[in-house]
Amino acid sequence: MPNKNAEELRALTDQQILEQIDQAHHDLFNLRFRMATRQQTNNQEIRKTRRRIARLQTIQTERRLGLHVQPA
Repeated sequence: MPNKNAEELRALTDQQILEQIDQAHHDLFNLRFRMATRQQTNNQEIRKTRRRIARLQTIQTERRLGLHVQPA
């Protein structure tokens, strides 16, 4: 999945954010499995996926606490 910047992610609906988080967790599981079986050699992919999960969860928290104002 291509990386999206934070503003593009903030434009997603709550349901889309949840789907993105679920997909990212699935991707992370697969990356870790491929690393364990030595099919994956790019360690950066795990880092990028973990950061994507953190970014999505941060946006989710901002919405829950009302810290981010949606652009008009």
